[in-house]
Amino acid sequence: MARVTPVAVAVLVFVALLIGWLQSDEEYVVPESGFGYWLGIAGSVAMLALLMYSYRKRNKSKRVIGSVPTWFRIHMFLGVFGPVVIMFHSNFRLGALNSNVALFAMLIVATSGVIGRYIYGKIHMGLYGRKAEAQEILADIESLRREFGQKTHVADPIFDELDAFGRQIIERPTSNAIESLWFGGVQAVRSRFLRARLRDQMRRFVEIEGRTKGWSWWQRRRRFSEMNEVVTIYFNALLKAAKLRFYERLFNLWHLLHLPLFFLMVMAALVHVWAAHRY
Repeated sequence: MARVTPVAVAVLVFVALLIGWLQSDEEYVVPESGFGYWLGIAGSVAMLALLMYSYRKRNKSKRVIGSVPTWFRIHMFLGVFGPVVIMFHSNFRLGALNSNVALFAMLIVATSGVIGRYIYGKIHMGLYGRKAEAQEILADIESLRREFGQKTHVADPIFDELDAFGRQIIERPTSNAIESLWFGGVQAVRSRFLRARLRDQMRRFVEIEGRTKGWSWWQRRRRFSEMNEVVTIYFNALLKAAKLRFYERLFNLWHLLHLPLFFLMVMAALVHVWAAHRY
């Protein structure tokens, strides 16, 4: 259901905008007066109200109506409602220079918001859920190691190599998003070679253990499959933790860019409102 709702909203918005654009020549709505004028007011108020989520998030201890998740839902709604209403206000046409600047600034901010929503979904459990911390994933990795280590008796040298690989990923000093992306790509390639090498080591380990204990071919194959499953899950967990840290840094970078864009949009909108009433 969580995956269907954003798609349904996107389809609904697309259909509404398409119908509005196809009917724009009829001029049912004009920006200067009547219903079109009030659409501009409603859209502007909706865009300004986006700041309420930031205020609520930074004042969690204060007695403000509504929880942070509730205000996030409102923020998401207004982030879609505002630009759609403004598009109908403009009747899908360009106007004076000041109105064009305000319109394109709004479209840039809306696009940035969609990008931010995508990144947000990568570092949170669910749309409004608790943030998925890399340390929690690492704790799960350690539990996984103990659990499967007891069941399959994976050779310690194999896990030692996995631990060394994991430390290179997790304990790397904090870097910016670009460096983190490059580092993640390099480690993804390294992980493929390391996984292939560990598979060879596991095969030799099973052969030696199988000859010592007199295992049949089927017993050796089952033991190798168990060990390979452990290593695969361990690898995936490590790479997931590294991916999470990358998206955390990317989200921080997005925040640095999105807020100035938003205030630029507000300034452009204020100039447009002033010019529309002045001239």
